[in-house]
Amino acid sequence: MRWSSIVAIYTLFWALSFFFVLPFRLQTEGQDEAVPGQAESAPPKFSFARTAKWTTLVAVVLFGIYYANYVYQWVPVQSFNFVPDSVLEGK
Repeated sequence: MRWSSIVAIYTLFWALSFFFVLPFRLQTEGQDEAVPGQAESAPPKFSFARTAKWTTLVAVVLFGIYYANYVYQWVPVQSFNFVPDSVLEGK
């Protein structure tokens, strides 16, 4: 696998992991006083650095599993062939 492919696929894993990690560890009730006009469900503190750290950790694990599957072919691409060969051949 080329380095450019590794970087592109890892970036996709990181972006998807960010949305997976985002709702965790939010503290909304009774932590700090809300700013006037702020929704009650909005978190009073948001740490992008903490979220980015957890996102990177999750993305590394998921990409590691993906890359190991790429190298060892635990689930080969041929297992996702849901179209019968007769359809592809035009019969």
